Amino acid sequence: MPHIQEWSISRLMSTAARMLEHNWNRQLQSLGLTHAGVMALDVISREGSLTQAQVAHKVGVQAQTMGKTLTRLEAHGHIARQRSTIDRRSYLMVITDKGRESLSQATNIEEELAGTGVLNHGELREALEQVIRDLSDTDTMPLTVIKDTMASLPSESRWVAEGVASQRVAAEDAEAEGLPGVEASTPRP
Repeated sequence: MPHIQEWSISRLMSTAARMLEHNWNRQLQSLGLTHAGVMALDVISREGSLTQAQVAHKVGVQAQTMGKTLTRLEAHGHIARQRSTIDRRSYLMVITDKGRESLSQATNIEEELAGTGVLNHGELREALEQVIRDLSDTDTMPLTVIKDTMASLPSESRWVAEGVASQRVAAEDAEAEGLPGVEASTPRP
């Protein structure tokens, strides 16, 4: 890469994050998973049976977006849909044994990618966490969204919340303003 030593820190971080995610996604393909699928599986695994809207809310995307991910997870046998006993019109997503095994393998892949060399360095982790905290005070990523999203993710995946948190805020703002075409989310606590 030409002149990489002249790149700004933000450009280096952005490039490294994209490359790490690209490599992770490429390896996830063998499991029939995507980055979004791992996030959904993790939420379902931790929370138990959830509706599509609940999974979407916990991941930080709209239910329609999550629907495609859940359909793919179901097609690969990672989740099963069960009719809700409370509301017969809705279905609950439950993780299967295959889904648990695939989630475990995906976590191992992520740890192998991120656990090598300098990426396992405590000072780097602290510095990246500080960047996220500092930038969370800007209008592009409110701190409360980061805390809500990161609380539901394993520590290895918390950096993922950056990308989805700003989408969730935009959708919630549009919903609050009553803009057409914005799907209503589940009630907020």
